[in-house]
Amino acid sequence: METNPDEPHGAAVVADGFGLKGPRGWAFRGIGFEAEPGSLVAIEGPSGTGRTCLLLALTGRMKTQEGHAEVAGLPLPRRMAAVRRISALGPVPGVSDLDPAFTVAEHLRERALLQRRFDGSLKALLRRPAERSADARARIDEALAAAGLDLATLPKGDRTSVRDLERLEALRLSIALALIGRPRLLALDDTDLKLSDADRAEAWALLRSVAASGITVLAVCSEAPEDALRVSTATRTPVARTAATSAARAADGAPAEKSPARKGPAEAAEAPEATAATAATGAEATEPEATEPEPAAAAGDDTAMTAKTEKTAHTAHTDNTDKTEKTAHTEKGEADALAEAGRA
Repeated sequence: METNPDEPHGAAVVADGFGLKGPRGWAFRGIGFEAEPGSLVAIEGPSGTGRTCLLLALTGRMKTQEGHAEVAGLPLPRRMAAVRRISALGPVPGVSDLDPAFTVAEHLRERALLQRRFDGSLKALLRRPAERSADARARIDEALAAAGLDLATLPKGDRTSVRDLERLEALRLSIALALIGRPRLLALDDTDLKLSDADRAEAWALLRSVAASGITVLAVCSEAPEDALRVSTATRTPVARTAATSAARAADGAPAEKSPARKGPAEAAEAPEATAATAATGAEATEPEATEPEPAAAAGDDTAMTAKTEKTAHTAHTDNTDKTEKTAHTEKGEADALAEAGRA
């Protein structure tokens, strides 16, 4: 039995060690999961962990450098163009934003025209204008029903501007525009952004219904529902060493790392004790009947006074050198000025 190419059916998505590197380092790395056709996949993680980049890479819109992924059997990044033809983007800031000056009807009409012009078959283009208009109307009605957007409930019906839509209504419109192309994979970003708890529940219910119709859904969110396939991008280990790492090193018996330019309070307290122990050992070796060694505080004071004296001498030498150079420079400048005045 031949499959109807216009009938929506989901695309399986597989990723293994998937990674994308940008000018400032890895956007995401080590992503691996398997999603069956018609699955609801939630890409979760804090902002800035590469969620949007992963979404665009899985829809064939960003080229990766590491690992392997397949969408409906099409390998990425080698078959990016083919993946773009079977996938559609819902709301993705900076990529597929709605025009706030357009009305709902204008957005729907524009998307239907673009769909017919670029994604339609040659046979469809040769049909009579009345048939093409009827097909476009059928696609729009089907997409609006799947997205749960009732135009009659809007303030001005289909003449309502996008700027006048609520956040959930704008989300439904973006999903409807994506579904006009009858994709096998639907991807949307910031699914739960600026939504109340009730609206968030409605949004996830909508995406579940889209997935139940046979379309695989990839949704970026801050917190995924329990019934979704969760893919997290917040698994990267920071390169910088933290205080916890230093504490772990100390627990293992390794010496703590310290800056060579400064000594901490622990070193300052240990130095006099070491000096006193060394002095006592030396006295016992050379003079068995010698008196008690000098107190540790005195030895520490001598060391501190010596360092302070050397620092003061160095500072004074530097100041004298700067003063001499400044005086010479000033005298030279005055002599040049006098010479110029004499020539004048």
